Amino acid sequence: MWTWFYKLASPPYVYGVAAALTRWFLVLATVTIGYGLVAGLVFAPPDYQQGDAFRIIYVHAPSAWMSLFAYTTMAIAGAIALIWRIKMGHAVAAASAPIGASFTLLALVTGSLWGRPMWGTYWAWDPRLTSELILLFLYVGVMSLRPAFEDSGRGDRAAALLGIVGLVNIPIVHYSVQWWNSLHQGATVAKLGKPSMPGSMLWPLLSMLLGFMLFYGAVLCMRIRGEILIRERSSSWVREVIKP
Repeated sequence: MWTWFYKLASPPYVYGVAAALTRWFLVLATVTIGYGLVAGLVFAPPDYQQGDAFRIIYVHAPSAWMSLFAYTTMAIAGAIALIWRIKMGHAVAAASAPIGASFTLLALVTGSLWGRPMWGTYWAWDPRLTSELILLFLYVGVMSLRPAFEDSGRGDRAAALLGIVGLVNIPIVHYSVQWWNSLHQGATVAKLGKPSMPGSMLWPLLSMLLGFMLFYGAVLCMRIRGEILIRERSSSWVREVIKP
């Protein structure tokens, strides 16, 4: 039953799976993101309050969602590596961190661009914005901690521990608009009951969310392959893979 799980401890197996999945993820991401951008930026009607400024949601919301998703993936991979001694977990965590940091930075930048016409300022120390900024710092901390140790194993373990501890910030980011007085717009899709957006706006947004997840999967697979080649560079199978 758990054979598939323990196969993940095999670098050649993970390398092959990542290679096979990359192309499919890229193709599907291109289709879904393409549809979402065209439908959201061209065909969706303007918002009755925000006008066309709302269209930044088609990049901002998926980026913010992926910043949480990528961090959770990184932390879970690190936990698997620590608990089950599966070194490939460290490779996945290391591969996920820069992608998640990029999504977090994109979410902060697009949020600031939206905040200028809506709030009159690019930045406010709003609970959602502040907790998202802390998330970016956590990503940077994880990425900086790993190479800070001469022993790569200790660096992996330290980065995994920080990633796991940082999980406490994930629900804070998600529920900050409910727990505190916040300038940030409340949930319009991920909530109980019917979403607050009409279908002409909602479907492009859901397509963008799916597309960003698929794009993350594609880039993660490519980075995992690179991590494996670096970590297993002295193995005979790696020499066979890179042999001209």
